[in-house]
Amino acid sequence: MRKIILSVLLLILSLELAPGQGLYSPGSPKDDGRFAASTKQVNQFFRRFNAEESVEGNQRYYPGDALYRDRELRGKFISILFDNETSGISNDLKRTFMGEVLSENMPQYINFHREGWFAEVSAIFQYRGKRENVTLFLKIQPEGLGYEWVIDKVVFDPFKDIFKKPEGDAKGFLHPLSHELGFMNLRKAFQDSDTPEAFTPKEYQPDYLTLFLYEMKRGNIKFETIMDVKFHFFQINNWYFELNQFNRPGFNTGWLISNLVQLKPGDKETLLKYIYDQK
Repeated sequence: MRKIILSVLLLILSLELAPGQGLYSPGSPKDDGRFAASTKQVNQFFRRFNAEESVEGNQRYYPGDALYRDRELRGKFISILFDNETSGISNDLKRTFMGEVLSENMPQYINFHREGWFAEVSAIFQYRGKRENVTLFLKIQPEGLGYEWVIDKVVFDPFKDIFKKPEGDAKGFLHPLSHELGFMNLRKAFQDSDTPEAFTPKEYQPDYLTLFLYEMKRGNIKFETIMDVKFHFFQINNWYFELNQFNRPGFNTGWLISNLVQLKPGDKETLLKYIYDQK
């Protein structure tokens, strides 16, 4: 259900798009087929998006190389980095996106080590003897002389009903003069109420990751398997795209852009809430 809601939101945000200038025909570059080879690795997606490897994929390009981040090469690469079979991303939207990414004055690139992208991992865990779906969000952070992936957030349905902060008249209330009573009325929060979270600040959000790790350390949660991996990108100014892996016959396979949204003010925050299931 969460994935369906996110897909609907992405569709809504994609409406009323300004048509862009045509640079290339997205998804169908006129070449000998070498460009259409599958993007087999996420790292290769970065290199193709930035034009940092050869057409054949057997040579890396570095600053100083003639074709390093070449605009025409980038255009041909990016045009075949979309899921053209199932995503439904319009050609106008692709052209608008490519026009901004390939701007002669201010071209934009994606960077593996920069903030603004993260992984979403769907997994199966055993929780108190029952198989449960778990969504983990991971991000890259510096570590020593390199980088590492770390678990940043978790979505776990069994935890959602634990914290139900009441609103309105049902909300907890501690009198502003409670300090004069030595806070003895905290009995209301800790003994007389089954929703102690009602006495927390308005901005309080449960730390589900800490709770998840605590239950794991107690032996109540056990890892079983990984079901799916996708990536969310916000590194291109005023754009969001989702990266998924497609295993199917033909050339339009591998790691491809499956969702593309041109963001208006406030859209990023709305999208992140849905991605993190914070509706």
